[in-house]
Amino acid sequence: MAIIPTARTYGLLLGGGLVTALLTNLIALPNRMAVALLALLLFNGAVLALMVWDGLRVRASCATVQRAPLHCLSIGRDNPIVLQVEAAAPARLRLYDNYPTAFDGTPMPLEITLNGKAPETITFTVHPKQRGEYPWGDLQVQQRGPLGLAWADWTVPAAATVAVYPDLIGLSQLSVKLALQATGTLRQKRRMGVGTEFAELREYDIGDDLRLVDWKATARLGQPLVRVLEPEREQTLLILLDRGRLMTAQVQGLTRFDWGMNAALSLAMAGVSRGDRVGLGVFDRTLHAWLPPKGGRANFQQLIERLTPMQPVLEESDYLAVATHAAQQQHRRSLVVLITDIVDQTASAELLSALARLRPRHLPFCITLRDPAIDRQAHQPTTAVDAAYQRAVALDLLNQREAAFARLKRRGVLVLDAPAHKISDPLVESYLRLKSQSKL
Repeated sequence: MAIIPTARTYGLLLGGGLVTALLTNLIALPNRMAVALLALLLFNGAVLALMVWDGLRVRASCATVQRAPLHCLSIGRDNPIVLQVEAAAPARLRLYDNYPTAFDGTPMPLEITLNGKAPETITFTVHPKQRGEYPWGDLQVQQRGPLGLAWADWTVPAAATVAVYPDLIGLSQLSVKLALQATGTLRQKRRMGVGTEFAELREYDIGDDLRLVDWKATARLGQPLVRVLEPEREQTLLILLDRGRLMTAQVQGLTRFDWGMNAALSLAMAGVSRGDRVGLGVFDRTLHAWLPPKGGRANFQQLIERLTPMQPVLEESDYLAVATHAAQQQHRRSLVVLITDIVDQTASAELLSALARLRPRHLPFCITLRDPAIDRQAHQPTTAVDAAYQRAVALDLLNQREAAFARLKRRGVLVLDAPAHKISDPLVESYLRLKSQSKL
């Protein structure tokens, strides 16, 4: 256990030196310099001895600090980290949790004052920006002595390896939302049509469609009843995630590929929760992963494990190849969701041909991840010449995107264009809407 002087100790040492110098100049004594130095040494020695004694006293009542087990962290999120701290007597602590330097997070040290009555829980956050495995260091604890002259410093062994996954926090929140929707305890913001499969009978309510009234059941039970229909289950959802050059760009601190991966997993969770078979393909110039459509939670966990290690690459994506492979592998009509980005009409010509190839057997759905910085630049008035040129380029890019979307829509391709960091929610809502409207 090391002992570190506090600011109070340094202040006493400095104050002693100043007082000694002042008295030496004001008091006339023989050999006054020798007397002053001796007095200063005695004073500083006493202060240092008290400091050491103060630091050693901490050993008898040192606090205990323990970090809760580190679970998988979510990329692009503030992940809570929990510390359990306990002391037998009132104490003041400084805690340094040596989380990976690649993470943003709560600045260290954490200043804590304990009352010594009960254990306390301390929570701070870390914000990973890349997926992967990272070494997490030990805990360093500093406890101030009763006199406030020394910090007793020691290390709590707590080194570990932590894995950063896609947005598991967002997936957990989505899981709760989907469960509430499925049980009917959460009202939809808007009515999204009716289903195709009979689910149950319930009492008629004002506003219900009269065409859904079950007249036989109404006559038999003597009260108006309506048929509740739910979307057809066991349909097929195929997600194609681009990891090529366009997906390497940074948007709001993460790559487009990371935002696309979060959206793909959110969509897969929605599909699994609605009883559909979900498949996945990840591609750039070649197809790097292909998981045939399956149902069940086990399949969703497999999707997470397969996607997590993947990173975007600076290669042009071959849309025709992946669309051809999907068409050859998937004969049953499916909702084929391709997550990528679009620059202009020329660059999107191959994408248009690829998605058109999936028609009419499948229902293609193109998801593009927009950069909100370009939107801001395009709509920001300016008088500076350089900024005006940048604004003109941004406006041209947006116009080119809209022209490309128009071509896709004319060929029967569904399109969703949204900011990359907000794509998951509208994508899930669009999927649920397509299910309820029986578009498949």
